[in-house]
Order: sequence, then structure tokens, then C-alpha cells
Amino acid sequence: MKRNYWPLFFIGIFLFAFSMIVWTVNSAIKLPVNEDKSFLRSYQDVEENYNDIIDSNEDFLSKYIFNLQINDKTFGLTTEDIKYSQRVLEKISDHKHLLKYNKQNDIKLYVMDKVTKEKKAIDIVLKITMSSSNDFDILLKNEDFKNVSNEYVTSFKITDENNWNITGTFKVDGITGSIYIKTNAI
Repeated sequence: MKRNYWPLFFIGIFLFAFSMIVWTVNSAIKLPVNEDKSFLRSYQDVEENYNDIIDSNEDFLSKYIFNLQINDKTFGLTTEDIKYSQRVLEKISDHKHLLKYNKQNDIKLYVMDKVTKEKKAIDIVLKITMSSSNDFDILLKNEDFKNVSNEYVTSFKITDENNWNITGTFKVDGITGSIYIKTNAI
């Protein structure tokens, strides 16, 4: 009688495929998961409320003058970088090489009322985070800033030469302005 080995071949293929599935799941479980916190919210919340964030920025800018200086470069209330990938920014961005690696980085900001020209008190939450990991996050709040006549100043140090995102919210009189800047540290 002649033996048929085809059933063993199919069992071998099934066992190989099953072992590859188990290996893939185990490998995926061991990898770290870094949640994107653009605008200091989950990406689902940003996606759901993006128009509200932009409308709030427009409302903020209609009442206040926003001035943010990072290492002597001045920014307004910008969110344009959220549209671009890091590779595109490396080619076209005005924000590249904004941060200094292993040196002191300075932030100075103020918000001024357009009508009264008075500098306003700000509730600040600012996060500097590496684009590929949450391990090096720098979270700056009001207590991290020196407040001199409603002009806020702080310094921080970047410990990794990499691509970075600067995101934050600034609340004045119940109106929230948000920024999102992609850059790198050199």
C-alpha cells in the first residue's frame, strides 16, 4: 500500500502559520506604545474637536496678541505643522533647527489685550516631546515659568538630538489658544 503524505504537509503548513501568528502577537506585545498627545489631548479627541480648537484659536487671536519666543525666534498661535510629516518639515519648514541639543533653550511668552494693550495673566500648559517617544517629555506649567509683569520666561535642556514637537494650550479669561510646532534639536 502506498502512503499519502499530503495530510502531513497541510498539518505542517497549519502549524507553521499558527506559530507565526503567535510570534507576531508576542513581538507586538513587547513593543512600547506611545500615544500621540497633540494639543495635549488624545488623537481621537483632536480629530473629533479639531474645528473647535481652530475656532477657539481664531477667537483667541481676535481678542489678544500672542507672542511666543523660543530661542529668539518668534511665533504666533500656530498649528500649521500638524498637517505635515516630519520629512516634509525637514524640507520646507521655517521651524527646523529651533531647539539646541545639550544647551539651554529659552522660552519667553506673553499675551496682550488688543484693546487695552495690557499684558494678561495666562494659564500655561506646554509640552516638548520627542516625535518618536514619550520618554523624554518636558512638561512646562505656570509654576515652571518666572512671571514678571505677566511676561513668562523659562529654560529647559534637550538631552537627545532628534525630532521634537512643541504643543501647548494657553488660557486667558476662559478662552483657550493652542499651538503645535514640529522641529528638531541640533
